[in-house]
Amino acid sequence: MKRIESTQNALVKHWKKLVTMRKEREKTGEFIIEGFHLVEEALKNKDQIIQLIVREGVDLPLLWDIDNLVIITVTDSIAKEISETETSQGVFAHCKQQTVSETDMTNWRKVLLIDAVQDPGNIGTMIRTADAAGMDAVILGKGTVDAYNPKTVRAAQGSHFHIPVVRGDLLEWIERLQDKDIPVYGTALENAIPYTDVKSSDEFAVILGNEGSGIHPQLLDKTNQNLIIPILGQAESLNVAVAAGILLYQLIKKQ
Repeated sequence: MKRIESTQNALVKHWKKLVTMRKEREKTGEFIIEGFHLVEEALKNKDQIIQLIVREGVDLPLLWDIDNLVIITVTDSIAKEISETETSQGVFAHCKQQTVSETDMTNWRKVLLIDAVQDPGNIGTMIRTADAAGMDAVILGKGTVDAYNPKTVRAAQGSHFHIPVVRGDLLEWIERLQDKDIPVYGTALENAIPYTDVKSSDEFAVILGNEGSGIHPQLLDKTNQNLIIPILGQAESLNVAVAAGILLYQLIKKQ
């Protein structure tokens, strides 16, 4: 077990950049997770873990399978440097981002497309919801927050280790899916039918967009059908992550 005591250590500086800088995460294909629950989920995909980081005085659960993993003990001051939470549990993992092959992408039949959603909490919740609903993948379009932003990762509650999350050109993805006869649904107020009018299926994609400006018109023009979730009370609109949950569970074929 290795021990690091200085906040000026090169590895500590790298960890901090991964926590605070999107550019560093994208350049290296790495990210940091924090907390017992997220690390436990990561341990189910041990090949994605580069090393575990444990604050001095913190004991790891005896049932965790940590054989052959690099474990680094750090001081309280280092833990504070790389922590994103007010009361850190003192357990972190330095991880590799998931890699997805072209073959994997070809097999996707149930896909959530996200256009320009900028709130990391909403994106994390949508990733978690897509995972729970049994979707094949989540594709983040232009203007959407980084999938590996610490707040996004925390909101997804470990779903980054269960479902592929990739960045992509949504126009290209719409064409790609439609070429395989997979219907693509948009969400809009105009030229839309109630979401309950659509039959559930094993093959579909749905696009959700920014709560303020909605989905880009260019994308809506390409969809097979646009859907609306009626507002029955006096709320102006639904939260985008809540809307994702309603639509995915309506559209997906129940086993």
